[in-house]
Amino acid sequence: MQSSQDNIYAEALGKVADFTFDDRVAGVFSDMIQRSVPGYGQIVHSIGNFAARFVKSDTQVYDLGCSLGAATLSMRRHIGGRNCKIIAVDNSAAMTERCREHLNAYVSDTPVELICADIRDINISNASMVVLNFTLQFLPPEDRRALLSKIYQGLIPGGVLILSEKLRFDDDVIQQVIDEHHLDFKRANGYSELEISQKRSAIENVMKTDTLAIHQARFNEVGFTHHNVWFQCLNFASMVAVK
Repeated sequence: MQSSQDNIYAEALGKVADFTFDDRVAGVFSDMIQRSVPGYGQIVHSIGNFAARFVKSDTQVYDLGCSLGAATLSMRRHIGGRNCKIIAVDNSAAMTERCREHLNAYVSDTPVELICADIRDINISNASMVVLNFTLQFLPPEDRRALLSKIYQGLIPGGVLILSEKLRFDDDVIQQVIDEHHLDFKRANGYSELEISQKRSAIENVMKTDTLAIHQARFNEVGFTHHNVWFQCLNFASMVAVK
């Protein structure tokens, strides 16, 4: 069940295909995200702490874009005895298959309904907590507002949304400075220049990032009046919005 080391882009590729969450990525995803996203471990740990505070008895909890289930497991460890259900959704069969293995390895009285589906097709209801942990950025930009609106409508009063995203910056100087620091982070974690370059080529057409101002405006547009960044490291941030 342990993921192996990410070396998907270690050899020169004749043509770099668009990034997909296929079986190869699923097998190394834990290593990939820890070595690519500064603060990822802290974000996942804190999602559990948010769950302890916000999840109410007899409600539902959603992990949209659950990948291998890290956020689901973090929440599950903090909400025992509340008669809740976690609904974990991912559109990658390879991810959900491995996620199921991870979930089955831990005993809990909080059931998880694991669904392989497009998160845009999921009904959100009676939710006290919804998590989008580095997921929204992979949706077409024109579909993001509708999903957040559906989440807002499905949250109970006092319910919480945790939204983690890679950010882009309007200021070109700041963008370059932070990009360079992020590259240094990847280099320090053992990625070669070839790996960094090929991964960037693979993901640039798949992941379209927003500025913080766009995220904030979208929160306001769908109805959230209470929202802010609770964590940021370089160009990676996690935001909290309370209904």
